[in-house]
Amino acid sequence: MTAAPTTAALERGRALIKDLNPDLESILSERYDALLPDFAESLIEWAYGRHYARPGLDLKTRQLCTIAALTVLGGQTGPQLKVNIEHTLAAGAARAEIVEAIWQMAVYGGLPAAINGLNAAQEVFDKLDAAA
Repeated sequence: MTAAPTTAALERGRALIKDLNPDLESILSERYDALLPDFAESLIEWAYGRHYARPGLDLKTRQLCTIAALTVLGGQTGPQLKVNIEHTLAAGAARAEIVEAIWQMAVYGGLPAAINGLNAAQEVFDKLDAAA
């Protein structure tokens, strides 16, 4: 079987994650590709190459929107929220901006969702501070 040609969207996605999380595709591949072949490439192509790379919003704003959405969705999104908090920092957001985006979601997702989001942010910040 021959490999499928690389799409423009996949290349855009790979270029975008190079700055956010250069190991993301390999991490996803190691974790999920045995279960669901090509999962990593599909996610990089679709989410990052077709959505995050779109014109109209800068990457930092897109990442803050992602944090808001994951916060409102609640505690079950904790792992994805933490990854996206790291990506949002890499996209240039300040910790205070991330915390404010999470806190704003108390209005829409409720206090428990906002508290879970704040806990996730604190865990990420603590991990980064300990590594510094």
